Amino acid sequence: MPKSEQEWKKKLNPEQYHVLREKGTEMAFTGKYHNSKEKGMYVCAGCGAELFSSDTKFDSGTGWPSFDRPENTENVELKKDFSHGMIRTEVICKKCGGHLGHIFNDGPTETGKRFCINSCALDFRKPN
Repeated sequence: MPKSEQEWKKKLNPEQYHVLREKGTEMAFTGKYHNSKEKGMYVCAGCGAELFSSDTKFDSGTGWPSFDRPENTENVELKKDFSHGMIRTEVICKKCGGHLGHIFNDGPTETGKRFCINSCALDFRKPN
């Protein structure tokens, strides 16, 4: 069942709401996960869907957590984004529709992809 905007505002803090629901961006180098080296799973802060494994995370030097592929492609949707006078590909949580970040074709791994994701759009789960 989809949430109303009022329900999202109750569930998320103001920064999470701005990013996930209003397609905002957190400031570079300020997010809690951009430097994290912990092992585990990054999940959507809005709905808990599994998104990215720490095994696919790399330091892109951009100030946001970067991954070379999603853990489960069924949980991620890619959509053309023409905002701000640019042509980009937006990364969205398929389960709740939350904006996560963008994907670029300049990743250093064999995939050549860089999923540039806002820390505040993510929660982290350590392995059991």
